[in-house]
Amino acid sequence: MSDQKPTVFVVDDDVSVRESLEALIEVAGWEPRTFNSARAFLACPRAFGPNCLVLDISLPDLNGLDLQSRIARERAEMPIIFITGYGDVPMTVRAMKAGAVEFLTKPFGEDVLLEAIAAALDRSRAAVGALAARQALRDRYASLSRREREVMALVVSGLLNKQVGGELGISEITVKAHRGRVMEKMQAGSLAELVKMSARLELGSPAEN
Repeated sequence: MSDQKPTVFVVDDDVSVRESLEALIEVAGWEPRTFNSARAFLACPRAFGPNCLVLDISLPDLNGLDLQSRIARERAEMPIIFITGYGDVPMTVRAMKAGAVEFLTKPFGEDVLLEAIAAALDRSRAAVGALAARQALRDRYASLSRREREVMALVVSGLLNKQVGGELGISEITVKAHRGRVMEKMQAGSLAELVKMSARLELGSPAEN
């Protein structure tokens, strides 16, 4: 993931703006992808590496704020930098409250935009890394057998091995064996770490798992 070139999406209906931003992004060492409308952008596959969106507030179909709402639901890990030929305080406040990284009014300096993109990509790297770590944790949990999941749920709830055995109708020795495999498969170095993993997985009761 660290070697993947970050993608900077640009949505603006002005072809001259798209072309100038495309050249600027390429020179900065990022991968530009430009679109002339919100719907054209939404039709493209999402990027799974670090990425951000430079978005014009005023578009021919969905406006930038409406697109921001869609992105918040479907691509929450994508930071947004708004650009506009005009701006008012309520619009800016709404965009920033909804999570925009920056709100730039044209004309703006290239350095200002590049700094905003760099900050957005840093945020995206952190989000993408967190998503990857969460998926890896889910994959490890999926590798557990049903009995191992039952043992894990009871262990993280605070029960001792003997109590877990009583709940499941198995011997304490068998519980220890299952518990050892759970710790190994989940790559947990301690019970406290296993409890944190369970919380991150948002596991319910043993019957639900």
